[in-house]
Amino acid sequence: MTRERINDRGTIKWTSMMLPEHVEKLKEMWREDERVEKGDLDEQQAAEIDFKLQLALKDDLTVGISYHNGFDYRYAKVKILSIIHEKKTLYVVNQESKDKVEVSLHAINEVTII
Repeated sequence: MTRERINDRGTIKWTSMMLPEHVEKLKEMWREDERVEKGDLDEQQAAEIDFKLQLALKDDLTVGISYHNGFDYRYAKVKILSIIHEKKTLYVVNQESKDKVEVSLHAINEVTII
């Protein structure tokens, strides 16, 4: 057998003999390996994001936000309910699930007015 074939089956072969707790721990380790670090925004990008959020709140516009959730980036279409600068928090309603969500202003990477 070739080396590639052994490596391809390695994890699949052994997980059937593992306890469920061990399989979950392996999956958690793999998720950690796929983790994406959040990039920093410069002052101009932060000001542009704040401007778009204020405009969307004032004019009741739907916006698309890209935000970091701790592991990777997510995208959501939302309506803004309020912006609390003291708490650095944005309160929104997700347009797809209709859930009210709290998003940290520091987590937001990009805002697009739809």
